[in-house]
Amino acid sequence: MTRSSISLTPEIIDYIIAANPIENEVLSLCRAETANHPRGNMQISPEQGAFMSFLLRLIDARIAVEVGVFTGYSSLTTALALRTNAGPGARLFALDISHAYLDIAKKYWKMAEVSGVIVPMIAPAKSSLSELLESGYEGKIDFIFIDADKKGYLDYLPLAKKLLRAGGLVMFDNALLNGRVADTSNTDEEVIALRELVRIVQSDPKLDECFIGVGDGLLLVRKKS
Repeated sequence: MTRSSISLTPEIIDYIIAANPIENEVLSLCRAETANHPRGNMQISPEQGAFMSFLLRLIDARIAVEVGVFTGYSSLTTALALRTNAGPGARLFALDISHAYLDIAKKYWKMAEVSGVIVPMIAPAKSSLSELLESGYEGKIDFIFIDADKKGYLDYLPLAKKLLRAGGLVMFDNALLNGRVADTSNTDEEVIALRELVRIVQSDPKLDECFIGVGDGLLLVRKKS
């Protein structure tokens, strides 16, 4: 029998959180407010944030893109790691279509003193990613986090591939979609899009991939060259 990951009980989750680096105070405040938001389940978990921060430091990321900001927890996590790596030269392009979400996020960016690192871009993500390409960022982005409309992932992948430097990393969130992708009878458009995303990545010789069961599933894609 193949060994699988254990189920995470609340006690195990608490242990994992305690075993990770102490959460930044502003991140804790953002997470607490978002827990009361009607769409609070859209926020990434603290252990996913710790994993992202570690990856960003591991690849020495200095310029990053986030697609889908929500209330700002993941963008703040990213900006803090980028600032550690690059100081004032760090840059995060934060893409969303909601002024309401960005207004919440900006409050926490200001509290953590990373507003100067983050460039908000309010427009459909495909348009903003294309704008970054046209602005000279092709092949210059170290890390891209995509946590937005799942059907759009297929449109974002080729743009992300162009933006990434060799060795750069793109992380797709909600790749399991609450387990729905594993149900072969499910023909929902989002499910089909996520399955197709995996197929495209696996068949691309210029990409490496790793699918892990952190949070709601993460598809990590590395650009080889």
